[in-house]
Amino acid sequence: MGRLIKILLYVVAGFVALVLIAAVTLFLVFDQNDFREKISVAVQKNTGRELIIEGDLELSLVPWLAIEIGATRLGNAAGFGDEPFASFAQARLSVRVLPMLLRREIAIGTAAIDSLVLNLQVGRDGRSNWQDLVDPGDAAAAVPETPSGEPARLDIARIDIANASVSYGDALSGERYALTDFNLTSGAMASGEPVRLQGNTGFDLQPAGVTGTMEMEAMLAFDVEAGVIHIDDLVLGGLIEGVAAAPTTLRLEVPTLEANTADEVLTLGDIELSIVGIDLAASVEPFSYAGDPTPVATIRIDTFSPRSLMQRLEIEPPETADPNVLGRIAIEATASVTENAVGLTKLELVLDDTIFKGELSVPRGSTGRYRLDLAADSIDLNRYMAPAEDEAGTESTAAEGPTEIPSDLIRPLNAHGRLQVAEAYLGGLKFETVILELNAANGDLRIHPISASLYEGEYNGDVSINVAGDTPVISADEKVRGVLLAPLVLAMFEQENITGAVNGAFRLSGRGQDLGEVQRSLDGEMSFELLDGTWEGTDVWYELRRARALLKQQPAPEPELPPRTQFSSVKATGIVTNGIFKNSDLLAELPFMRVTGRGTADLAAGNVDYHMTARVLERPEFMSGATDEELDEFTEAVIPLRITGSLSSPSIKPDIDAMLKKELKKKLIDKLFGGRDKSNPDADGGDAAGETASDATEEPEEEEDLEDVAKKALLDLLKR
Repeated sequence: MGRLIKILLYVVAGFVALVLIAAVTLFLVFDQNDFREKISVAVQKNTGRELIIEGDLELSLVPWLAIEIGATRLGNAAGFGDEPFASFAQARLSVRVLPMLLRREIAIGTAAIDSLVLNLQVGRDGRSNWQDLVDPGDAAAAVPETPSGEPARLDIARIDIANASVSYGDALSGERYALTDFNLTSGAMASGEPVRLQGNTGFDLQPAGVTGTMEMEAMLAFDVEAGVIHIDDLVLGGLIEGVAAAPTTLRLEVPTLEANTADEVLTLGDIELSIVGIDLAASVEPFSYAGDPTPVATIRIDTFSPRSLMQRLEIEPPETADPNVLGRIAIEATASVTENAVGLTKLELVLDDTIFKGELSVPRGSTGRYRLDLAADSIDLNRYMAPAEDEAGTESTAAEGPTEIPSDLIRPLNAHGRLQVAEAYLGGLKFETVILELNAANGDLRIHPISASLYEGEYNGDVSINVAGDTPVISADEKVRGVLLAPLVLAMFEQENITGAVNGAFRLSGRGQDLGEVQRSLDGEMSFELLDGTWEGTDVWYELRRARALLKQQPAPEPELPPRTQFSSVKATGIVTNGIFKNSDLLAELPFMRVTGRGTADLAAGNVDYHMTARVLERPEFMSGATDEELDEFTEAVIPLRITGSLSSPSIKPDIDAMLKKELKKKLIDKLFGGRDKSNPDADGGDAAGETASDATEEPEEEEDLEDVAKKALLDLLKR
């Protein structure tokens, strides 16, 4: 056995000696620069690209097999211009020969490259200028089988990359990224032994217009046998320009990063990122980096001020009724990346005093769909609205002019969302158990269904905004049922003058570039019904008695306080044209009278004008204080009423002018014709209003003064 080992050692020694002699002979006999042309020809033949080695080739054998190449450039792929694909000023690589031959150990000296320029491009057809160099088929065929036995050992004395630059351009998207003045150095590297890496670079991101500088430091270790690369204490920090009004700092810390090259799995662990005053922490689950990576992470964004962030980003914060809103936001969620979207699940978002929970996703492509499903506890939307008028009656700058329809935001929106809110305050109204769904695509935004509890009743709606054409169109189909009037009117108009409940239906549509134009162009139909309530502050029965006393020149009766009018129902339906609601079937049922009428309401201006007639019911005995004469006259008469003023606080009174005209006309007729209007044989001279029951629903006559009535009566007399 000993003799056999000696023979083998002699054979190996002889082989090594032969290799060294051959290498020395080549080194002494041949000029290595003679091979530059042959290398260029070989590269041209295999890649179709021109390789130009302008500098000298230097080769050394002892104690290292080392090669040093001067200025060199490699041509670009066909169709990508004349700029070289890659170039460098100088490169050097050295390897120990004997450890590689005898023990399969790769011991590299200094691996250095100076002024590397790498130009990566993607054309409009999606083809890249490096695609032909990394053909998967050729690459797979070129990989040799790993020999059995103990794996090779890899040692690197030093890595030195100086003054490098790498650029990436996409002709289709117009994006261009660049690293400039890139430098990277390392100490001695050996399998299983940590080594410090240090580097710095400049960067330029276009068309975003973001530039800056970065520095990097980390501890690197690798295990050739296990195929694992391990990075500890990675710190990346620098200065960024183009993101905020002033240069801002960025700092990224990754305590542990591990890449398993055998399984193609990346483990990031915990990450901390700080940028523009926002601190983000994430815990990333291990994921495969093969193909299209789909990492999952638990993230936390510490509390920051959106208003302050907008100011740093040179975005004008909106003026709001409450200047303290948009002052606090914090986020916790599970983030995941898929092929089509970036999603947040188990989301908890705190905005000022409101907590949202749910999930959302943002598409990765320009044609993807935004999705949102959130539930909130309570939010006061009034705090986020534009400021109201100040005490002088002038509006703030943010509230000047009508609100424009945000067509530019709606037109490209592709989204589906669902929102639930336990309590929401809007325009003085308190909504509970709010549920709404939103769908937007192709310039059409629809919020449907909408449902909410509102003052012991319910609200349902369907609202859409279509901006596909030149002029936005807003449509609304809304219904309320069983809503209590007292808190509703108090919230909307700050009035405490009505009780009862309301049912209503509104189907309206308008066009315009702002809400003012939309209101003035509204068309559609409306109906409402008031049930079992009182009109506080107005006593219609007293006003009727007072008006009668005025006509008869009698003292006014004593009022009953507080003044109020009860009603069992008030109904009206009508059409809306150019923002004007026109109604001809108003019907009000009071305990002592029945009222019919017609009129208009200007929805944009908020004004109402109604003419009505009332018939007192047969002997309303519960009306105390009225004489038999009063009751007899009231039950026989058709009484004109008038409603005028604002929708929020209308005035309801007897139409004194109409009553005076009718009373004067009656007296003239009684005196001249013995109580009968001979021009109207059907008229009843005893009717104080001079009208039949059918007159109650006719359009009211144009108002005339008393002198005109008298003249008309006299002319009628002369004609006869």
